[in-house]
Formats: sequence, structure tokens, C-alpha cells
Amino acid sequence: MLCAGLDPIPERFPAQFSPDAAGCLAFCRQLVDAVAAEVCAFKPQIAHFGALGAENELAELIAYIHQRHPSVPVILDAKRGDIGSTAARYACEAFSRYGADAVTVNPFLGPDSVVPFLEWTDRGVVVLCRTSNPDGGWIQGEASDPEPVYMRIAKAAVGWNTAGNVMLVTGATYPAELARIRTAAPDVPFLVPGIGSQGGDIDAAVAAGLDDQGRGLVVNVSRDIMYASAGEDFAQGALAAARRYKLAINKARERSLRQQAAPRQVSDRYANHLNINRLGSLSFVISITIGGSASAAAWGTLPAFRK
Repeated sequence: MLCAGLDPIPERFPAQFSPDAAGCLAFCRQLVDAVAAEVCAFKPQIAHFGALGAENELAELIAYIHQRHPSVPVILDAKRGDIGSTAARYACEAFSRYGADAVTVNPFLGPDSVVPFLEWTDRGVVVLCRTSNPDGGWIQGEASDPEPVYMRIAKAAVGWNTAGNVMLVTGATYPAELARIRTAAPDVPFLVPGIGSQGGDIDAAVAAGLDDQGRGLVVNVSRDIMYASAGEDFAQGALAAARRYKLAINKARERSLRQQAAPRQVSDRYANHLNINRLGSLSFVISITIGGSASAAAWGTLPAFRK
């Protein structure tokens, strides 16, 4: 369930990489190769590339991931949100120019800002719901007939998910809200930021967010993996950090499942997801590693994130 965020900050690059677009691409490529076997997705943050004038390098990086690690989808963290005609161009930017498998979107302008992304039915649409930042509740927690805004978004996402390609961003820093959202959106996968530098609790987030099949979470860690070491061993440091987080997430899931007395039944919706390939599928199954050995039990799911 581990997703590795890619947030290039030139001041934190190891010394062997130049603090420019070329150095950014070289650094990110090596990080990707180091941790790809341990993660279920990569999440490059678009502003970190744009600030370096590295938009073309971002497209190259995504193409590189698809070529070298074709089973690992790329979630472009862009948080786009605008009126319908502009949203359509943002969707084209994410999916055509950059070739991303999914993109984060901001629903603040209403359904009109989300629908153009949903029309790309073979790509993922990751809707901001209850974000991990401390000020997220300023609007998201406000009452709206009479539930908070984040619950209204969660319920809307269920309706938008007709193609099985919608996710919700639900921060690990607010596990109580995460649990409420899971109740409202039982079959929608969650992208969960806030673990690592933001201090979210892995056990609490996993217990709150697992769906009825013991799946449905993609837990993102960015800087704690990317900058685990600033030396020449940066790749080894990133790999070690990714393995630690992956193990912690897997153990949290195991503990949560043991605590649940009721047996799990595979719903028709998820049964349809168990025998699939990555071409044109509505979801795909991620095999994980538990205790250092590959597990044949594939329990992580993501929406349609492959071309």
C-alpha cells in the first residue's frame, strides 16, 4: 500500500546532482529505480518540477517509470480545479502531455470542475476530500446540510465513480474523519498522505481506512523516503526507508484485520477486480511483500491507472 512521493527540492539534492532540471531528472530516476520494487505507486508533485522549469523532465520521468517499471502507476499530484472548459485542458495536460495514470483534483468549484477528468475513464481521478494539512478543516470541516463539507465530497465521489476510476484524498492526520469517510464511501480507494514528516499515525490511519475487503488504501510517504540520506548512499537510504514504511503499513493492516471479528466476504464489485491485467482495466491488483518474501495474496487495489 506504500506510495512514494517525488517532491524534488534542489537544496536537498545529494551533492552529485546539479540543482536544476537536469539534476532533478537524474536524481528522481535513481530514486525510482531504488524503491520501485517496494511501492504500489509514485506520486510526483507538479509544482516541485514546475519551479525548476522541469515540466519536460517531469514528462520524461513519467515515461521512464512506465518503461522501466510498467506495473507501478503514476499519480500526478497537481490538485487542479477550475471551470469546465479549463478543467478539460487540465485533464489533457495531466493525461496527454504528462502521460499520468491518475491526477489529484480539487472539487471546490463543484462537479463541473471534476467531470472533464472523469471522462478519461481509463485514468484515475483522485479527489481532495479531507486533506492532511493543519488548516484543511478551515473549509473542509465546515457544516453543510448539516454534515461537514468533506462528507458531502465523499458522497459525491461515490456517484462519480461509475467507471471505477475515482479515489479520495483522506489525510492520515485525521483518522476519525477518515473512518467517517470510509463509511460514506465504502468502495472508493483512498490516497492517504500525512505519514512521515506530517506525523500521521500509521496504525490509526490503516484501521480507520481499510475497506470491507481489507484493502482500499494507498499510503503516501514523500520526503522521509526521498531524503532519507543526503550522501552518496541516498538510493540505499531511500530503499531502507521505503522498506521500513512498507513493513509498518503491512503490520498495521495485519493488526487491524485480527481485531475485526466478522469474517470478510468478497463483494461482487471486488470479485470482478481479481482477474485483470493492466491494459484497459478498471482496477488492478498489487502484490505486496510481507516479512521480506513476496506474498501471493494480492490485497491492494487501485482504480484504472494504466494506459
